Amino acid sequence: MTELLYQTDSYLKSNIATISQIFPEEHAITVDQTVLYPGGGGQPSDHGWIKWEDKTVPLLKIKKSQDDILLYFPPEIVLPQVGTQVECILDWERRYQLMRTHSAMHVLCGVIFRDYGATVTGGDMDPLKGRMDFEFETMHKDLVAAIEEAVNKEVNKAHPIRVKILPREEAFQIPDLIRTKINLLPEGIQFVRTVEIVGLDLQADGGTHVNNTNEIGRIRVVDYKSKGKINKRIYIELE
Repeated sequence: MTELLYQTDSYLKSNIATISQIFPEEHAITVDQTVLYPGGGGQPSDHGWIKWEDKTVPLLKIKKSQDDILLYFPPEIVLPQVGTQVECILDWERRYQLMRTHSAMHVLCGVIFRDYGATVTGGDMDPLKGRMDFEFETMHKDLVAAIEEAVNKEVNKAHPIRVKILPREEAFQIPDLIRTKINLLPEGIQFVRTVEIVGLDLQADGGTHVNNTNEIGRIRVVDYKSKGKINKRIYIELE
């Protein structure tokens, strides 16, 4: 089982780890702990490198497989052996942009749920931009402008953002913990990671976030579309 260091500290840029398994057919390894996020919940996987001895190798892919994180090497690189000590190095500039974006999406979600009671039906993001789908029957220019104003008002309040890992029973006593239309949490999960924008939003989430909304920057709603009778899509970009 890989220890997921990013779950409790999104600001770690690298870590020392030991290779726990190698997978020659996939040309991948697992390590005992890592800062590298494998993607999920609309947030793309990190980019990064593995360093050992005199080698620094860019990873082709980072993927979660059950309780492990698979780190994929270029095919021309000879895999280091089990027990080798390596350094996991994060592409920090890209990660921090994704942290700001993911937190911005939670501010958007929190404002829309608070003001309109709309749940999320989907979402996706890239560094400094993203889109989120909500259960809205109507969407128009004036409503979008009001949402953008309300979202930036909350960003400017400098809300702390807190992460906790709670036992399942405790987590599911939190009202409205699941903000998506469909509960995406696995049935057998014993612990639930929550992300709270203090005073605005609290929900289950596995991604990486900034520590305070004042790190997000200004959010612009750049477009909106109807994706169905009660499904409307909002596009945002960060300045």
